[in-house]
Amino acid sequence: MTVTEEPTETGASPGYKWVGSRPVRPDGLEKVTGKARFGADLVLPGMLEAAVLRSPHAHARIVSIDTATAESMPGVKAIITGADFPDLAEAGARPDDVMLSHNVMARDKVLYEGHVVAAVAATTRKQAQLAAAAIEVSYEQLDHVLTVEEAMADGATLLHEDMKTRGVDPAPEEPSNVASRISHERGDLDQGFAEADLVVERTFTTKPVHQGYIEPHAAVADTGQNGRANLWCSSQGHFAMRTASATVLGWDPSRIKVTAAEIGGGFGGKTVIYLEPLAIALSAKSGRPVRVVMDRDEVFMATGPTSGTSIRVKMGVTNDGKLTAADAWMAYEAGAYPGSPVGAAGMTILAPYDIPNFFIEGFDVVVNKPKVAAYRAPGAPMAAFAVESVLDELARGIEMDPIELRLRNAAVEGTQASYGPKFPRIGFVETLEAVKNHEHYNAPLGPNQGRGVASGFWFNAGMNSSATVHVNEDGTISVIVGSPDIGGSRASMCLMAAEEMGIDVNKITANVADTETVGFNDVTGGSRVTLATGAAVVEACRTIKTDLIARAAKTWDCEVDEVEWVDGQAQHTKGSETPLSLQQLAAKSGRTGGPISATESLNARGVGAAFSTQLCDVEVDPETGVARVIRFTTAQDAGTAIHPSYVEGQMQGGVVQGIGWALNEEYIHNADGKLENPGFLDYRIPVASDLPMIDTIVVEVPNPAHPYGVRGVGEVGIVPPLAAVANAIQDATGCRMVDLPMSPPRLLDALNRQAEHQNGDG
Repeated sequence: MTVTEEPTETGASPGYKWVGSRPVRPDGLEKVTGKARFGADLVLPGMLEAAVLRSPHAHARIVSIDTATAESMPGVKAIITGADFPDLAEAGARPDDVMLSHNVMARDKVLYEGHVVAAVAATTRKQAQLAAAAIEVSYEQLDHVLTVEEAMADGATLLHEDMKTRGVDPAPEEPSNVASRISHERGDLDQGFAEADLVVERTFTTKPVHQGYIEPHAAVADTGQNGRANLWCSSQGHFAMRTASATVLGWDPSRIKVTAAEIGGGFGGKTVIYLEPLAIALSAKSGRPVRVVMDRDEVFMATGPTSGTSIRVKMGVTNDGKLTAADAWMAYEAGAYPGSPVGAAGMTILAPYDIPNFFIEGFDVVVNKPKVAAYRAPGAPMAAFAVESVLDELARGIEMDPIELRLRNAAVEGTQASYGPKFPRIGFVETLEAVKNHEHYNAPLGPNQGRGVASGFWFNAGMNSSATVHVNEDGTISVIVGSPDIGGSRASMCLMAAEEMGIDVNKITANVADTETVGFNDVTGGSRVTLATGAAVVEACRTIKTDLIARAAKTWDCEVDEVEWVDGQAQHTKGSETPLSLQQLAAKSGRTGGPISATESLNARGVGAAFSTQLCDVEVDPETGVARVIRFTTAQDAGTAIHPSYVEGQMQGGVVQGIGWALNEEYIHNADGKLENPGFLDYRIPVASDLPMIDTIVVEVPNPAHPYGVRGVGEVGIVPPLAAVANAIQDATGCRMVDLPMSPPRLLDALNRQAEHQNGDG
């Protein structure tokens, strides 16, 4: 971590006592001892176990479903199919809600292998599985499309016969598999390319990859005779689970109370409902609590990976390193229903750079695969893979240092982003300079080794958050939030509260409350929690300090403006009164106005954009095509690192996932549309032995719109690695890899074709 001044005695950042320090994670002990309760850990009296019947076909019409045999089997208490859910289309619901409902439970058609057809609740899990297998479903198989190229081709089989492309003028009259189109443009593209001394154009493809969280999806529902349900689930946002589940069930959201279990990973993949409405409906039908837990193959087959993509990028540069024009065409797989992250890709693909002339066009395309879900900076890694690879080629073509090329075109404060707004103070240049000045950048390389650099951008999110802060009678503080803790947000809430209140962080606890205990909160995603929920906590603390000052003034019988809050106590500005500590004021709160508490709710503004620049060294075995990452350094602007250890962990985690995406991870479907690698044995994620120690450089350019300068750090770290690894492989081998993953068979094939070409030229 880069530090320009000496830290305080607590290890905090300069100017702070607690912010920037590294206390032990509040929830750490329960997690390492196994006491923490995750999604599948809850057991209720009389609880039933559920199993789900899923489609074996990629695309088929449901002719009939016969549950008679299953209903008579031992232990079976309830079976549900699409007939047990309301017809939202008939009720005039939004198309997005209709498709959400159909993804939870298929109706007339199944649109991917693993699509839910029915669910069973029984006394034991084995009984439920046997009964689900006994349900007789008759299908009429249909042709399927698995890639954007197939789906966009003339005459392609349609997934949705009534879907017409949005964002096209004039509006099309015929349906297609293209759900929508987005675009951004500025300047004169032809003129920009005419001014360039070098133009590079390439097409890149990526495959769907899964978030790879260790804990599978799980939910427990207990629906009472009063028509209200209690739901416990592994989720990144229990308020979103409540709203979406209520929508699918046709219920009022107030009928569902959701408690967030501890979460064993999500990375964006647990912002979507899958099991929750099934559990509630089965519980309502059986009159018993119901638990439903996915197997690993179900997670892979039926929950959202991120999109496979096809991206074409054309860029021009002058000999002195000025980018003149960029043209980007993108098609993103949405899975079976619209909603790929192509919109975010369009916002991020050129955002790090000040390019005068550009045109960005993107398409959201449905295919017969599971509906995609968010995955850390959704859409941005694939876009950066394309642009940062082309930038590397441009730098080589004009014989310019690749970081220097980026510095000459880097977005800075006042630059108008490609997606519209002007940037406030940002730290992109600082990340580039941090990597350029790091000793890694000029370290020697050995045989078959190469070095690559790449940068990335993520806009981050604000959205809605609520928090309540209570001062307990002993002067300790309880912080109540509605944001599930994935990356250490309990710790960041406590640190900001400690800084604001001027008390020891160990006297503060943070709790994630259910949907009836705290105000509304959007999901834990978009790198928003420390920024937005943190701002709510800070505002609540400031309200409490104002209250404490008034109570001290009442105690001293003086004017409020004669009291100030300093280092956790009320002080009389004239020094004529003995300071009152928080503990003293809390002890006498009943005599000065009652309990001390404050709640704040906000829609966070002033979100700080995040940038990362990364440096990767690889070693390639020319005999096998195996590329091994041997060194990696990442620099990222965190704004302010509230808890530096967790910031570094987020940076390293994003890099690890990006390396896996670059080198090994992919969904492999056969010609029948069946997933051939639905498990961690065949879906290859990196393990510790695959990786070097990842060096982190935490750049701190505070976000001026946040009380503690927070930008959010959870996502941008995964944006550059795909291109950084590809650029390092190019440097090591001379092969420009444009199709991910760069697995040994693909890289070996490229090396062999390169050798044949060179021999032919000879």
